[in-house]
Amino acid sequence: MAEVSTAQALNRALRDALAEDPAVVVYGEDVGPLGGVFRVTDGLTAEFGEDRCFDSPLAESGIVGTAVGMAMNGLRPVVELQFDAFALPAFEQVVSHVAKMRNRTRGRVGLPLVIRIPYGGGIGAVEHHGDSSEAYYTHTPGLTVVTPGTPADAYSMLREAIASPDPVVFLEPKRRYWSRAELDLPARTAPMDRAVVRREGSDATLIAYGPMVETALEAAGAAHEEGRSLEVVDLRSLSPFDDATVCASVRRTGRAVVVHEAATFGGYGAEVAARVTEQCFHYLEAPVLRVGGLDIPYPPPKLEHHHLPGVDRILGAVDRLQWEAGWVPDTVPPGVAAPARGSGARA
Repeated sequence: MAEVSTAQALNRALRDALAEDPAVVVYGEDVGPLGGVFRVTDGLTAEFGEDRCFDSPLAESGIVGTAVGMAMNGLRPVVELQFDAFALPAFEQVVSHVAKMRNRTRGRVGLPLVIRIPYGGGIGAVEHHGDSSEAYYTHTPGLTVVTPGTPADAYSMLREAIASPDPVVFLEPKRRYWSRAELDLPARTAPMDRAVVRREGSDATLIAYGPMVETALEAAGAAHEEGRSLEVVDLRSLSPFDDATVCASVRRTGRAVVVHEAATFGGYGAEVAARVTEQCFHYLEAPVLRVGGLDIPYPPPKLEHHHLPGVDRILGAVDRLQWEAGWVPDTVPPGVAAPARGSGARA
């Protein structure tokens, strides 16, 4: 075994796909001789030539538009949109063409293409370099949207995405490019449309994905030191959603907190909370809570640590999961009579 970073695992996945399938092509902004801003495509142009891994113009709509044509004509393009917010100029192509082609052609034309998007914060980047846009893509029927939280998943899920007959939006948590694990490559993990339990627990379930998986595990470790057992579920696939794995965990623990970097209002966590509530209502001991980014435009680098969820904010939400039988909310909506506090209620 060797210590492998997420970026190295992605690089190896692209290298192996290029070597095994001549239909695979990799392109985007600075992915050629430079090897990408995060060096995920390092060495691929030198090894496979400029016909297989090459730079594109700085035109995201053109990158995705040409990928549609390539995929319709027998190739398997893997394109990189350099930063999350800079993927938005290509959004019309993604929504109007990538997501709809199979439905529009009554199943006759699939688009086997992968759109790689580095996303999220935690690297001290400036505006337009730290967004979490996953909800835009998951709200679009016709797209598979996945995000790895470990180096092993980075390799396995990217290989599976490239082999898919339909388009995949592959969200890469940029703050975790340098996370490392002991790993033998090539590696195969669970199918990319399945969630996995990263840590077992009995008191509550932390539901996370992408960059927040590692943070959730850190929170679970800290909670263990305080005598509380938290289970951690890594969603991996945002669309489709693995209801079975997630709900099985919540039914075991009776409580859940959803964690993501994106702004909380209208964020992906709202969908998760709704699904869990609908399917686990009679098992829940407390409302499903969400811990997300602040409802503001992405802040300057020196302030992003206030914006991004951390261990303390996650554990703060866990503390609000109505552990005492006599718990009542600290604030009561207007017009609702406040119930009497029991002796075990929080002050």
